[in-house]
Amino acid sequence: MTTTATHAPVDLYMSPRLLAPGGTPADHPTHEQRYGPLTSFHPAELLRAAAESGLTGRGGAAFPMYRKLASVAEAGRRTGRTPVVVANGSEGEPASAKDKTLLRLSPHLVLDGLCLAAEATGAGEAYLAVEDDATHLEAAVAERGDRDRIPVRVVRVPKRFLSGESSALTQHLDGRPALPRHQNPPVRERGVHGAPTLVQNVETLAHLALIARYGADWYRSAGTPTDPGSVLCTLHVPGREPRVVEAPYGLPLHRLLPLHTTSAVLTGGYHGTWIPAAQAAQLTLTAGNLGAGVLAALPADRCGPAETARVLRHLALESAGQCGPCLSGLPRIAAAFQTLAAPGPQGTTREDVSRWAGLVEGRGACHHPDGTVRLVRSALTTFAPELDAHAHGHCTATDRTPFLPVPRS
Repeated sequence: MTTTATHAPVDLYMSPRLLAPGGTPADHPTHEQRYGPLTSFHPAELLRAAAESGLTGRGGAAFPMYRKLASVAEAGRRTGRTPVVVANGSEGEPASAKDKTLLRLSPHLVLDGLCLAAEATGAGEAYLAVEDDATHLEAAVAERGDRDRIPVRVVRVPKRFLSGESSALTQHLDGRPALPRHQNPPVRERGVHGAPTLVQNVETLAHLALIARYGADWYRSAGTPTDPGSVLCTLHVPGREPRVVEAPYGLPLHRLLPLHTTSAVLTGGYHGTWIPAAQAAQLTLTAGNLGAGVLAALPADRCGPAETARVLRHLALESAGQCGPCLSGLPRIAAAFQTLAAPGPQGTTREDVSRWAGLVEGRGACHHPDGTVRLVRSALTTFAPELDAHAHGHCTATDRTPFLPVPRS
């Protein structure tokens, strides 16, 4: 099953900020009635508000947004090239539906944030990159008329795991294949058309639009001092369709997931981490553990190594295949994990997987190998008892139905 926004109803764990209750998309008049009109800001004022708010990226890296804005603006001044801004809604993570849901329900909040980012960086071009639903987003852009300083162009990107990687996205916007390139120079220095480029997740931009309206103190009224604000999460729990929730940082995971019927929790998506349910019960939502905004509660009757093996095969097939770690390392690791997922003799396979993980880490053209290795290492630890059982020819799982969504290849 592939997660989609239309199968991701919204649950509320706080007064809604990004997503209106009821699941009804907001046109521009409704948007302005709810949030009020957006006024223009001096770049320095907007950067100060972003810095004071503590807003971090919601695309997985949790990097302070104001630093990205400032670095792109500085690169533009230094090079004399007009920057480009890109709202990244190309949700290549199969287990995530948060960005699709946000763009379906609150497209104008994202477009407001994109226009603010363009003002802060002095950009001359603005793009909204998505995999699906381009038609309704083009209609939203048209609905805004000439309100925005620069026109926004909606672009479709290939439905691949790496299409949303920043350098792959800028390559696509330049008419080349959507494949990552080595990050030297980084896209903030040289991206679309060779200009300094800001690539920012759509949820981050929506938060920026709210901070511009209500201020940094309002933003910090939710969350914790270390991780202020709210965050969108896609939840996978047994017996329910995937759903998107809006929750404050600091909320205990047991408020979101049924941990009493769970053996392990996947946090952060397919570049994330498996955590034993008992450990997850002690955790709260943080920018450090949420990654791509995915939380999946693995039912106690499913096989963790088998679920991991399915995901690793997908990640290996979705690699760019441009460097040794992706071309050779990830397929070998995925194939070896298939062996670990089946009851029977393992030989040195577990040790081999651990060793190969160390060999590919930090050596790729992008962070795809690193994210995959993160998942592998957590699985070897979290599912160690099950792997021991497999080595003795036994699997404790009683339900072989796949749980995590992995697209058919």
